[in-house]
Amino acid sequence: MIFLRAAQRELTQTAAAVFVVLFAIMITTQLIRLLNQAAGGATAPEAVAALLGFAAINYLPVLLAQTLFITILLVLTRVYRDSEMVVWFSSGLPLTAWVRPVLRFAWPIVAVIAGLTLFLAPWAYEKRDEYQAELDRRGDVARITPGAFRESSDGNRIFFVEAVEEGETAGIVRNVFVSAMQHGRSGVMVAASGRIEVADNGDRFVVLEQGRRYEGEAGQSEFRVMEFSRYAIRIEAKEARLAPQEARNLPTHELLRDWTRVNQGELMWRLGIPLSALTLALLAIPLSFVNPRAGRTGNLLFAILVFLVYSNLLSASRAWLVQGKLSFGIAVWLVHLLMFAVLLILFWRRLAVFSVWRRR
Repeated sequence: MIFLRAAQRELTQTAAAVFVVLFAIMITTQLIRLLNQAAGGATAPEAVAALLGFAAINYLPVLLAQTLFITILLVLTRVYRDSEMVVWFSSGLPLTAWVRPVLRFAWPIVAVIAGLTLFLAPWAYEKRDEYQAELDRRGDVARITPGAFRESSDGNRIFFVEAVEEGETAGIVRNVFVSAMQHGRSGVMVAASGRIEVADNGDRFVVLEQGRRYEGEAGQSEFRVMEFSRYAIRIEAKEARLAPQEARNLPTHELLRDWTRVNQGELMWRLGIPLSALTLALLAIPLSFVNPRAGRTGNLLFAILVFLVYSNLLSASRAWLVQGKLSFGIAVWLVHLLMFAVLLILFWRRLAVFSVWRRR
């Protein structure tokens, strides 16, 4: 019991540290990607936080599976490195005795992974796509960011405003630049200020005041210059579209109801992540073997290779299922049974080494 409590405490502390590191790396990379999209106008700046939250939920199952594997690997590697495993073997306990504390530590995490993949992650994917579709339906003015060039949704106009008023004059923009293409002629408008007006029929207009319009054809030297005190540009309303109904957006019960190849592949993936997390937790026990007199780089590289092969085989079996090369039952269990066979072989090899060591 003392050993079980000590092992549980060390595994929990290590898992917390590993998860924080992995989560920080994921959040940083996703934040950089979203900020880059926001700077380029592909994503609204105010949407970065929401999209980052959806991405965090979507990546959580994979992060937790990686955390589980790395934690057990690190803890048992330390036990080997500090020669504590020698005491363990000297007491007459085999390597398989580690299975109980590892499973006791792993099953709550595997249960959380299953809940995320089967229920929460599909909801996050659906809400993210709905939110992105809502952002795409915004008017051209909503895309404008002070101090940056922004392209309209139809690609026919480019806007630039230097500043946006706040307080009582909110909604008024200063020093406006608009480049538009109409009937094959290029037009450039600059104005001291502008604002949004809504007509009686519901049409929305950007009204520019006190400005000039330069109009001409590309490659020609003739241009017309017109001054205006008021110039209205109609904002084209973008047609509303529903969020795409992809398999990853569908709840699990919908996948079971609509039994297509694509939905089978998605269901196989959702079941595969928690199953792989449990198998990897057990695989980490024999993979953690380290000779204290030698380096541990080789075993760690082999453990990483096993993890990558496992992940790629899951992706490949999902693709084969969608293509009709495998049935659902075979695709769900084939890779896991293969890795379980590898697990038994690794345990057999370690137990053989342990038997030789005891005879000495």
